[in-house]
Amino acid sequence: MAQIKSQIKRIATNEKARQLNVSVRSHISSASKKVIAAVEKKDVEAANACLKDALRLIDRSVTYGVYARNTASRKKSTLTRLVNSLAK
Repeated sequence: MAQIKSQIKRIATNEKARQLNVSVRSHISSASKKVIAAVEKKDVEAANACLKDALRLIDRSVTYGVYARNTASRKKSTLTRLVNSLAK
C-alpha cells in the first residue's frame, strides 16, 4: 500500500476513473445490443431510434476519454452499416 499522500490520492482518482469507464462502456455495449436486436427483428424505426441513442453515447465517450476517436468512429460505422442494411 502506498504511504505517500499524493500517491494515495492518485490511487483514489484512478479508481473513480476506472469505474466511470466501466459504466460508460457497459452503457455503450447495451445500446449496441439493442441496435443489433432491432436489426435482427427487421424493425427499421426501432433500429433508427436505438442507433441515435447509441451514437450519442459513443460520441460522449470520446469527450470523457473512454474511447479514442478512431475507435468510436469504427463502432459508429459498424452500427450505421447494420441499420443501413435494412433499407435495402
